[in-house]
Amino acid sequence: MFKFSIFHNDSSCRARAGVIEAGHGIFETPAFMPVATQGDVKAIEPRELEEIGVEIILCNTYHLAIRPGRGVIKEAGGLHRFTSWKKNILTDSGGYQVFSLAKLRKIMPEGVKFNSHVDGTAIFFSPEDVVEIQEDLGSDIIMPLDECLPYPCEYNYARDSLDLTLNWALRSKNALKREGRALFGISQGSFYKDLRRKGIEELVNIGFDGYAIGGVSVGEEHSLREEAVSSTAPLFPREKPLYVMGVGYPPDVLHACGEGVDMFDCVMPTRNARNGTTFTRNGKMIIRNAEFTRDNRPLEEGCLCYTCCNFSRSYLRHLFNVKEILAMQLNTIHNIYFMERLMREIRESIKEDRFLAYKKEFLNNFGRKYECK
Repeated sequence: MFKFSIFHNDSSCRARAGVIEAGHGIFETPAFMPVATQGDVKAIEPRELEEIGVEIILCNTYHLAIRPGRGVIKEAGGLHRFTSWKKNILTDSGGYQVFSLAKLRKIMPEGVKFNSHVDGTAIFFSPEDVVEIQEDLGSDIIMPLDECLPYPCEYNYARDSLDLTLNWALRSKNALKREGRALFGISQGSFYKDLRRKGIEELVNIGFDGYAIGGVSVGEEHSLREEAVSSTAPLFPREKPLYVMGVGYPPDVLHACGEGVDMFDCVMPTRNARNGTTFTRNGKMIIRNAEFTRDNRPLEEGCLCYTCCNFSRSYLRHLFNVKEILAMQLNTIHNIYFMERLMREIRESIKEDRFLAYKKEFLNNFGRKYECK
């Protein structure tokens, strides 16, 4: 029930266009997954996501296991029925939340002990537990438990952590029981190339349905993130999908696509939308600013999203400044539409062997200074 097919490789770089067939339908790659941490993408309805063309979302195992609880969701028939989302769902392991949100935590070979950030309840996650929880949720793509390293991170700590993550990856593979669920392996090793290489070699030996680059977008400099993706992506099997976790800023997406990355997720497009920041082809627009008081143009000229087809910058500025919920909803619709359109145009440019030209044109318009190779 899980299959990855590459339809076209761009002739001038590693970018490729493909299709993933998973438990709840197919989606084209490269693809962006809006983040539905608690089972919903904030400030937008599932119906609107479908109308925009979203084919896969990301939900968070840690949060859903705590509230409402895996049993509640399992009894409801799984996450798809519980949320009325009919398309694919990738669930991350919750590892990042364990290490960033838990009030107290202890990492050990067996797993991780921590206290809930909600009420302090003591909880233990083993790699086997995390896979079983995601199977109960009915995930289409499962991510194994891994240790998310901070930046900067000392070499010896990164080395020991990588060994732990690899052990957990093997145990996760052995714990997978239900057919039709895809399991991805996660690359760690901080920003040390030798550790990354070692980890990827061992992940490939274990064998996964797809692979992910974890441990980026953790506070490092932009150039270091690009270098990590550029040096890491070629080490993975070309025939398997590759996912960069937590990356969703348009220039970062374009760079990673050029290196052969197929999947992305990030809270930034929706979080920025709720804070009044809009993505446009000419860069980010802060719609709360006074310059838009009498601006009756749409957020972005030529955009066909519901927001741009019906509302003005002036009205949206008014909604934000009087703190109306509709402001967040309309801005979120636009930002998700922007990301979906970006991914669609990237796929089209790859199929036509003009990805690098598209990337250069986009970045020049977006207003960020990049060296386009």
